[in-house]
Amino acid sequence: MTHDILFEAGVVALCLAAGGVLKGATGAGAPLLAVPALAAFFDVRFAVVVMLIPNLATNAWQAVRYRRNLPEGTFTAPLLLGGVIGIILGTLALKNLQSSLLSLVMAAAVLGYVALRLARPHWRLEMAQAKWLALPAGTAAGALQGAAGLSAPVSITFLNAMQMGRERFIAAISALFVTFTIVQLLAISLSGLLGPRELWYSLLALLPLSLAMPVGAWLGRRGSARALDRMLLAMLCLIATKLLIEQFG
Repeated sequence: MTHDILFEAGVVALCLAAGGVLKGATGAGAPLLAVPALAAFFDVRFAVVVMLIPNLATNAWQAVRYRRNLPEGTFTAPLLLGGVIGIILGTLALKNLQSSLLSLVMAAAVLGYVALRLARPHWRLEMAQAKWLALPAGTAAGALQGAAGLSAPVSITFLNAMQMGRERFIAAISALFVTFTIVQLLAISLSGLLGPRELWYSLLALLPLSLAMPVGAWLGRRGSARALDRMLLAMLCLIATKLLIEQFG
C-alpha cells in the first residue's frame, strides 16, 4: 500500500515538474503537458482535478503581475464570459461521460493542437476580428478545459494568433485561466468530483510545479525556442498515442 502511494506521488511529481518547465520557459502551458501525462497514468478526471490548485496559484500570480497589460475590455469581457459558459458545460461532461470517451477527447485535443501548430505556425488574427471571435473562442476553450483540463488547442492558439506581445499575452491568458479555474473549482466541488485524495494531491502539486518553473525559465533564456517547441510537440504526440493505444489497443 505504501509502495503504491509513493509510486503515485512520484509519477504525479514528475508530470507536474515537466509542466512547470514548460510554463517557466513559455509563460503558459503547464496543463498542456502535465494533464495528458497524468491522464495517461491515471485517468482524465484525476488529472483535471489535481491541476486545479496549481493552475489557480500560478496564474493568479501572473494575472496580478501583468494586470496593467490586459487587453481592452471589449475583447477581454466576452472572452472571459465565454470561458465561464464553456467551463460549466465541460464540467457537466467531465462528470457524466465515460473515462474512455474523455481520454479520446483529450487525445483529439492534443493532436489538434499539434496539427494547428504545424500547419499554421505564422497565422495572424487582427484585433477587430478577434473581438467578434472572443465569445465563441472563450466558450470552446472553457468546454475543453472543463471536460479534459486542456484548453490550449483553442486558448493558446487563439491568443498566439493575435501576436499581441509577450506581456499582453501573459496578462490575457492568465486572466482566462484564473476565470476557468475559479468556476471549475466551484463546479467540481458541487459535482462531488473533488475528494480528499484529489485535494491532497492538488495541494502537493504546487511544489514540483513551482520548483520546476525556474528551470524552464533558464532553458527558455538559453535554449532554442524552436527546439523547445519541437520537443514539446513530439512529447505531446507520444502522450496522445499512448492514450489512443490504451483505448483501441
